[in-house]
Amino acid sequence: MPIESGSCASARQAKQKRKSHSLSIRRTNSSEQERAGLQRDMLEGQDSKLPSSVRNTLLELFGQIEREFENLYIENLELRREIDTLNERLAAEGQTIDGAELSKGQLKTKASHSTSQLSQKLKTTYKASTSKIVSSFKTTTSRAICQLVKEYIGHRDGIWDVSVAKTQPVVLGTASADHTALLWSIETGKCLTKYVGHVGSVNSIKFHPTEQVALTASGDQTAHIWRYIVQLPTPQPTADCNQMSGEDEVEFSDKDEPDGDGDGSSDCPTVRAPLTSLKSHQGVVIAADWLVGGKQAVTASWDRTANLYDVETSELVHSLTGHDQELTHCCTHPTQRLVVTSSRDTTFRLWDFRDPSIHSVNVFQGHTDTVTSAVFTVGDNVVSGSDDRTVKVWDLKNMRSPIATIRTDSAVNRINVCVGQRIIALPHDNRQVRLFDMSGVRLARLPRSNRQGHRRMVCCTAWSEDHPICNLFTCGFDRQAIGWNINIPALLQEK
Repeated sequence: MPIESGSCASARQAKQKRKSHSLSIRRTNSSEQERAGLQRDMLEGQDSKLPSSVRNTLLELFGQIEREFENLYIENLELRREIDTLNERLAAEGQTIDGAELSKGQLKTKASHSTSQLSQKLKTTYKASTSKIVSSFKTTTSRAICQLVKEYIGHRDGIWDVSVAKTQPVVLGTASADHTALLWSIETGKCLTKYVGHVGSVNSIKFHPTEQVALTASGDQTAHIWRYIVQLPTPQPTADCNQMSGEDEVEFSDKDEPDGDGDGSSDCPTVRAPLTSLKSHQGVVIAADWLVGGKQAVTASWDRTANLYDVETSELVHSLTGHDQELTHCCTHPTQRLVVTSSRDTTFRLWDFRDPSIHSVNVFQGHTDTVTSAVFTVGDNVVSGSDDRTVKVWDLKNMRSPIATIRTDSAVNRINVCVGQRIIALPHDNRQVRLFDMSGVRLARLPRSNRQGHRRMVCCTAWSEDHPICNLFTCGFDRQAIGWNINIPALLQEK
């Protein structure tokens, strides 16, 4: 009997608490509803001076608030019932759960979940408005530092790669899916030479370090070495493209892309056959580059191998195997016999040919998706970009973890590093081109409006540190390449 009476007393006490708490919730809820109803009546009154559109919007918002309070009220009651039921079960054991403490966790979680839709709308509106303001300031700054100088229009399909010659005369080279490679005058934007020796997409172009010779890789499973002779035209006054105005985030359709039918590449000199053809791959050759000195070349293919060739004899010197999936890029060190290859297997590999008797390889694992490119910088650093929306800076002496990580909002394509100033140019799938330093600090974003910038995916970037007019070039799948003037001292000073 004493046990039964104690149990009944605790149950009666819990019931009274539940009743009083329910009344308090109803009182609070009714007061809020009365306040909202009063505001509704004021808005619906004949004396309201608000425009009808504003009044209707406010009425709709008040209705949403009322419904949210009703949902909260019902959920709070259900939660209180669960707490009281649990207390009743534990009362006989002399244990209780403080509803206030539990409500701090579960009640807060449920309340925040039920109001997430309304709060999300407010957050989205706030972020959209503030981001436009911040974007406007950043755009103004970027346009003062990063100016569009020249557009190179002439390809009939997307441009995969862009490169700048290392010897005089300094020309721009582009590799396109239209099966051609074009050489351009940087100052005038005129096409100087067209190479038509490939029967597949031209995926990359690199210039010989000392001669007027180009190396191109193609989807026809070959890499070609071909000679060019160009004569630069007289420079013409360059219009200031930076004066063009327009919204920063205008979307484009294919109709806005440059029309290749009226290009100036049809009347330029044409090279139809290579000096040498490298033919050892069994799949698409996605990239190629010269080793230091220009006597050897390396190619990367979708057949999961990279090949090292002797340029003079066209013979295969080494076949670099080890990647588990297709290769996406290859790059050579400017002063040492080092090669880095990247792959869809989420890794990139460093191949060392400095010792003729030992050809070592190191594997870098740090990305979670395709490594789209990996390039050398000054010293012992490598920078890798990936479809996982990150760019990582590595120390060749420590492969375990990157020394810097850059996180972006879009997949990163073929990156390039300004060696002298240690600035990384990142081309993105979302048409953006961003500049970062080697420590991962964002420096600028190239302007993009309805009058300038790329209209589709940006595939590649290339720095030309010594050119007085354009020191950064970009190309994209909108069939054009763009030359930019980056005021590097002002850019670094602003950082």
